[in-house]
Amino acid sequence: MELKITMSGKGHGSTYSQLSFFLWILLYFWVLFNPVNGYSMKHCRIRESLNTSVLCDGRNLNAVPADIPSLVRTVNIAKNNISQIKSEDFKDLTFLKMLIMYSNRISHVENGSFSDLVALEQLNLSFNKLTSLSDQMFKGLDNLTVLHLDNNHISSISSSFQLLFSLKVLNLTSNKLHCFKELQHILQLPSLLKLFIGNNSLTSLQSQEISNRSIGLTELDLSRNPLEIFSVTADIFPYLKNLDLSFCGINGSMEWDVADRYFLRNVSSLDLSGIHMSLQGISSVLQSINLSLASLGLGKIGRDNLINVACHIPTLKTLRLQCNNFSTVSDKLLQSCTQVTDLDISGNNITDLSEAAFRSIKGLKTLILDNDGFSSVPNATRNLPTLKKLDLSYNIIKTLGCSDFSNLRRLEKLYLNNNLISNLEGCVFQDLRALNSLTLRRNRILNLGDAFTKGLQHLKSLDLGFNKLTNIRTKYFKSLRSLEDLALYDNQIKTLEDGAFVGLAKLKNLVLLNNVIGKSEIRGAVFKGLRSLKTLNMASNAIKYEKDELLQPPPFTDLSSLENLYIFSQHYSKYKRQSYLPSNFLEGLKMLSEFQAGNLHIMSLHPDVFIYTPQLLSLDISQNWFKALSPELFHPIPKLKRLTISKTELESLDFLIEANLTQVHFLKVRQNKITWTNETVLHSLPALTLLDMQRNPFICDCRNAWFVHWAESNNQTQVAYAHDYPCNYPDDLKNTKLLDLDTHSCSVDLGVFYFISTTSLVLLTLLGSFIYHHLRWQVVYAYYLFLAYLHDTKRRNRQAPHQYDAFISYNTHDESWVVRELLPELEGEQGWKLCLHHRDFQPGKPIIENITDAIYRSRKTICVITHQYLESEWCSREIQVARRMC
Repeated sequence: MELKITMSGKGHGSTYSQLSFFLWILLYFWVLFNPVNGYSMKHCRIRESLNTSVLCDGRNLNAVPADIPSLVRTVNIAKNNISQIKSEDFKDLTFLKMLIMYSNRISHVENGSFSDLVALEQLNLSFNKLTSLSDQMFKGLDNLTVLHLDNNHISSISSSFQLLFSLKVLNLTSNKLHCFKELQHILQLPSLLKLFIGNNSLTSLQSQEISNRSIGLTELDLSRNPLEIFSVTADIFPYLKNLDLSFCGINGSMEWDVADRYFLRNVSSLDLSGIHMSLQGISSVLQSINLSLASLGLGKIGRDNLINVACHIPTLKTLRLQCNNFSTVSDKLLQSCTQVTDLDISGNNITDLSEAAFRSIKGLKTLILDNDGFSSVPNATRNLPTLKKLDLSYNIIKTLGCSDFSNLRRLEKLYLNNNLISNLEGCVFQDLRALNSLTLRRNRILNLGDAFTKGLQHLKSLDLGFNKLTNIRTKYFKSLRSLEDLALYDNQIKTLEDGAFVGLAKLKNLVLLNNVIGKSEIRGAVFKGLRSLKTLNMASNAIKYEKDELLQPPPFTDLSSLENLYIFSQHYSKYKRQSYLPSNFLEGLKMLSEFQAGNLHIMSLHPDVFIYTPQLLSLDISQNWFKALSPELFHPIPKLKRLTISKTELESLDFLIEANLTQVHFLKVRQNKITWTNETVLHSLPALTLLDMQRNPFICDCRNAWFVHWAESNNQTQVAYAHDYPCNYPDDLKNTKLLDLDTHSCSVDLGVFYFISTTSLVLLTLLGSFIYHHLRWQVVYAYYLFLAYLHDTKRRNRQAPHQYDAFISYNTHDESWVVRELLPELEGEQGWKLCLHHRDFQPGKPIIENITDAIYRSRKTICVITHQYLESEWCSREIQVARRMC
């Protein structure tokens, strides 16, 4: 009988190669997804929007942070104590476009410090202590377009700007530059358009010292320099449009030398305010720049006879005459200014203003008369049919008359803020048919009367803040059908009558901030008709509810378009007593996206309070008395993206686990009583990108080990200023930081675990391949021996009776002897029942199983040993199996 076993052992080398390749792929992905760089910075935070801005301003830093991400676009490290910039401070920031470092103590910048900032477009080094600029200071800034170096102590600049080929704006205001000749190479920059060098120590500007060819400047600020001479004898400023010479010169000694007025032919804006120059010199200036001049500043000169000279410039449109001590403005002062459209005479303390002072200016559009000491609206402002903007702010006007604004039918903006007005008559604004913006803040208005019950049908913005209004009566604003913004903040409003805002169908923003409005005034009848309202601000009032029961009826059911509601900081009494938020307070606000309800002394919120606001995106309930919150509270607002719960009594964030806030990307829980947080809480916020947990009493032990590792290593969520979180417990760690906690003793070293696991897997693979190649038949044999052992154990447990007296083990060459000699002797004479290969094996069954079963079913095994038997592999296996039965 022939036994043949076929094994798929071919190509074992190929199998090994495939397995090795699989292991390499597994290792690669483990490394790829194993975070090695965290999202938390030691002293800065990354702006949550596009992760492109690093904000380190006002952090008392002494050096540039070393952990700035390489892909950042904007870095702000202003208002710190940095004294020098080192060459390695900004290495590899090749995508940086804006670098802000104003208000530090920088006195030295090493060469090459900005060499890696190849994409930088704006650099701000103002308000520092730089004294000189080295030749290589700006090396590498090929794309820089805006450079601020104002308010330093720079006295020498050498050739540091020569490599700034893209520079368009340079600000060197308030430094210690002495010689204009030093600026020669700056003026030769091919892209430079604006140069600000005011408040230095420059004494002269002479074209022959600057350039022998034209330069591209469009704006030049030379204000507050002790210029003795301004000399242009060549056409070097053909593109100059804005020239500021205000407060230049010393004691009237400044000289003006422009050989040809054609040289300044494109100057359209000129400021000569406070210039120290003789009357004749100023007249020469005005005669030299009169081809295209449109805007002229003559403030703080004190010479009214210059006005006539200025107004003979045919292109002049804007004339600024601030602070000239013009106590009298006669009808002749501006008689020649017929072409002027914008006039500013503010800060003059005028006591006598002729009624016909502006009559000659037929096309006047803007008139600014603030800080002029007027006690009433001057008659001169009447009957100006082309006027669009009138500013009478910061005067001492006490009353407004019915004819004060007569025949101002095109007036669009009227500023009456910061006066002493206490009452408004119904006829005051009746002629202002085109008015769209009216500012009356910071007056003493007690009553609106009928001022807004007729007319002003095009008014869009009304500011009545900081007055003394105590109530808003029915139909106070009924004629303002176009009004979009109404500001009533910082009054003493206590009563809101039903229909107080009737007629304001287009109102979008209503500000009732900081009044004394109580809960009884928050009712549906008050807000009826405000179907377009988007923002309602009722913060800092006296709204208090003693219960969270249903309100009948709810207050905001008519505000179906409201998106922003602010009711924080209610100051109903000097005693802090518990307040509630009724469960249907927000009913009807189906479009509400932002709700701020902080500092209301609320201890708990009803689970149904947000069921009416399914579109809520931002929620702030800070400065309340919460000790715990229910997860069910947040179930109706699954779209929430910003959640702020600061300054409360919360001890845990476990409520977030079941809150289903899968879209929250901003979580601010400052100044609570949270001592630790765990993995489950933060994993319940899969979209979180910014977490702020400052000023919490963290415990520095193994309970926070996971949080420490997560804050340092995760690449999605930024933990704001995590490196500044202090330890509150135990006492011996109070002077340390949470992220300095040694967590090695808290958990198994995963690195060692991964190393051992990977090594073991590789060794097992190699061992398996070796065994398969060299000992595969021995393994097969051992396998079947194991099967035999199992079968034997199973049969013994069953204690089944033997089927045969003996199993005859013999070689096929000895089969004839067994049949002829052995079989008749044992079966015929002895009466035994024998098991033979050719007679009793089950057809179709594997030979090895037949052998095993035959041996197990027999009491004895008789081996017919011959030479052929001993050479047979299968016979030897039969002996082995039989021996195991002994």
